[in-house]
Amino acid sequence: MRMPQVFDTHAPKKPTNVSINSDLLVKAKELKINLSATLETALTELVNARQRELWLCENKIAIEAYNQLVEDHGNFSDDLRSF
Repeated sequence: MRMPQVFDTHAPKKPTNVSINSDLLVKAKELKINLSATLETALTELVNARQRELWLCENKIAIEAYNQLVEDHGNFSDDLRSF
């Protein structure tokens, strides 16, 4: 299952400056690695992970309360399952 994008994938590209280890940059260029695409992919993964962490932190009390409710009373579909 793929998570929905957390940013506008159709937003225009914006040039930016980054500092990269010079030896790593040479090796990446030798291997014809697209730096922009690689950075965008890595940032997408990092943003998704951080937003997930933030959501879990913000909803921790509700998640714990729900888990306690299920532990105390079971799941609403327990009587319907045949396995």
